[in-house]
Order: sequence, then C-alpha cells, then structure tokens
Amino acid sequence: MDLAVKVLLVEDEEAILMGLKYCLEQEGFICYTATCGEEAIDIAKRETLDLTLLDLNLPDMNGFQVMELLKKIQDFPIIFLTANLEEVSIVKGLDMGADDYVTKPFKTRELISRMKAVLRRNQKNMSNLITLGDVVIDLNSAKVLKNGKDVMLTVLEYKILLTLALNPNHVFTREKILADIWDVNEEYVNDNTLTVYIKRIREKIEDDVNHPTIIQTVRGIGYKIGSMSH
Repeated sequence: MDLAVKVLLVEDEEAILMGLKYCLEQEGFICYTATCGEEAIDIAKRETLDLTLLDLNLPDMNGFQVMELLKKIQDFPIIFLTANLEEVSIVKGLDMGADDYVTKPFKTRELISRMKAVLRRNQKNMSNLITLGDVVIDLNSAKVLKNGKDVMLTVLEYKILLTLALNPNHVFTREKILADIWDVNEEYVNDNTLTVYIKRIREKIEDDVNHPTIIQTVRGIGYKIGSMSH
C-alpha cells in the first residue's frame, strides 16, 4: 500500500467492532468506527477514507442506504459485512456498486486479504502518486517533486527511481536494475555507470547524500527504497 490506509468500520455489534479495529490496527490500518449509518456519514464528511467495511444490518438504516449516502460524499471502495447469505442481498449490494462482501463469521486473515485485493483493484482510482517521505512521484505527468518543488531528473534517473519506488519492499540487485533500464534512450549503462546515476539521484532527492533514507544501499546485493517511504 502507498500511505497508511484509512478504513471506516461500520458495525453495530460493539464486540465485533472493537475486535476488528484491534486486528486491523495491528496490520497498520488507520481505523474509524461507527455503530450506525448516521455516525458513518459524519465521519465520511470529516475524514478522507480509502475503504469502508459496512455491516448490512444497522439500527438506523440498512447498509444499502448507507452506501448510497457514503458514495455521494466520497468515492471509495466498500466491502459489505453480512450475516445474510441470501444471494439476492449479495447481488443487490454488488449491483449497487459494492466492491466485495464477506459473510460472518469470517477469519480476520481472509478479510484483510480481501481488503488488500479491493485496494489494489482500486489503486488507479485512488492515486497516481507515490510518496517517499517529502518526495512525490506523479505517475501521470512523470514528474518528481521534493517539498512541492520540481526535481529535474533525466529519463534514466527517473526510470531507476521508478523501478525502485514501484516495489518499496523489494531489494533490487544491480543486475536487475540494469536489466530494467536497459536501452532507454539507447544509452548503454553498465555497473559503474549505475553507481554514478544512483549518486546523482540521491543528490537531487536526499536530505543528506551521505546518509540516504530514500534509496538505501543493501551491501553486497543492490538497492531498495527505505522503510521511511510510503
């Protein structure tokens, strides 16, 4: 995930709500909770949300009504939580624009897996920005900004940075980076040249070139995006 994902949990059973909140927060999600439709609407008006887990049966209105109201405020993915196995309810929810449904009782691991799948599918709608600390890569315009100011990267520098940034948890060998950027602008890049390019990128985006936090060296292997990035 890019930034910490903000999830709205709408569930009227307090025990389920609190248990779910605890499990999701352990996984790094930021959770907002509501026990009725009205509370959910209030939160959606105040907070920018990435995903909603929405119980179908709420005390003040049903989940379908809540979803309609939420979608008018923000367009984010919605997963229904339902104890109702009636196919007609599930189909109705999906037809209305829900992204998925999970039937109770559910395993938390399965729910989180479904949430991540929905978020991945909706990624293109959420953002075309990659945030690395105070550096932002705008995929639409192929621009890089640091503290809101343009960073002038060459085509090859941008390609190297993007290769790393698109896979923030992955350690890239020097060979893999070279393979990925091969033949860009028909410019030959060898292992020594790569070192020079990494140094140049760091000079443009790091606060301290001698102690880089964005592009980190993994000794004897290659490079990775630092854990401070999102």
